[in-house]
Amino acid sequence: MKLNNYHLTYCTNIHPGEAWSQVFNNLQKYIPTLKARLSEHKPFGIGLSLANIATHTLLKENTLSYFQWWLEEHNLYVFTLNGFPYGTFHGQPVKDQVYAPDWSTKERLEYTFRLLHILAPLLPEGVQGSISTLPISYKPWFKQNQVYLSFVIMNATRHIARVVAEMVRVHRKTGKFVYLALEPEPDGVIENSAEVINYFQIYLLPLGGKYLANDLGISQEKAEQLLLEHVRICYDTCHFALEYEKPVSTIKQFLAAGIKIGKIQISAALKLNLSDDIKKHAALSKKLRNFAESTYLHQAIARDINGQLYQYSDLDEALPDFEDSIAQEWRIHFHVPIVLNEYQDLLSTQDDIIEILELLKIQNFCNHLEIETYTWEVLPHDMKLDIITSIQREYKWIMQKLCQAPSKISSSI
Repeated sequence: MKLNNYHLTYCTNIHPGEAWSQVFNNLQKYIPTLKARLSEHKPFGIGLSLANIATHTLLKENTLSYFQWWLEEHNLYVFTLNGFPYGTFHGQPVKDQVYAPDWSTKERLEYTFRLLHILAPLLPEGVQGSISTLPISYKPWFKQNQVYLSFVIMNATRHIARVVAEMVRVHRKTGKFVYLALEPEPDGVIENSAEVINYFQIYLLPLGGKYLANDLGISQEKAEQLLLEHVRICYDTCHFALEYEKPVSTIKQFLAAGIKIGKIQISAALKLNLSDDIKKHAALSKKLRNFAESTYLHQAIARDINGQLYQYSDLDEALPDFEDSIAQEWRIHFHVPIVLNEYQDLLSTQDDIIEILELLKIQNFCNHLEIETYTWEVLPHDMKLDIITSIQREYKWIMQKLCQAPSKISSSI
């Protein structure tokens, strides 16, 4: 839905189902009801999550044309795709396989080509399209082989440049502008602002620029300009909060480096502030175990009084250290409802969401906003309402925040 200058949606990866028939059934089941409650007389945007298998079906025969007709009939539009999960995302362990295939593979390249050719025809005139995607690959896979990691990054950069070349061709032919939004998260090959900037400066612009210049027959300078237009960052508020990065500082760094924010995924992580009383840690640990489930990775990062970070690849790995921890704060990659700041002595990183929404009211550096509480199925029972009400209240919370007059924040960008 259009809210002021922003396109606001929720990511449909909250709904189980990878085949197009399942995805479309979910859209038919939930979207009209949500639209009636939130945007009855105005167009309602969809943040569409498509697994690989669904992309093949959508590009066969008249499936995409029929979907376009259905969108028009219900006054709906698609402006962003979630192209991070390639395969199964619900109902069975996903864990680190959410990164597979990574950007060094032909499979990821061809999957993203299909996403581009699905999104471009669906875009309304004058609306840019975004495709969020994984942060190159998964760092722990290469712990013992940094040389191979360099090869993976270089091959991934070549593939990203090929996608950009196709995006440029689509724009020239149809006028539809689509960009890729790399989504940093803990243990991704690019997981924080420093690694993002290093990737752009060391790999994407010089190496990707060379590939793109050769592909399109243009200068290196022009190729680098196109890369900065078509490769942006998906700023997931949960992920950057996990890294203890503050929105104003992080976005200022990106923009100073010429890196655009292509999409903001609005999500909250679990947060715990620990006292010096070790005895209280046991009670918190017991509550935290409710979130150590088997489907998704739940990376944990602790910070001590000196600002030193201690990183764990999953909550199960972190829990044995928790009770005796000397850290002052722990943050866990578990997308909890954004409307909750507290839950049974546990906190969330909701303050980071509020800060970025305040920042958006002062400077419109990104207009694609997507709610992404995909963990609905694995949330503790008393943390959720029925799914439509859960989604609706998250919309309402953001709408209220965005429509309020700007409050004073520490600094602007």
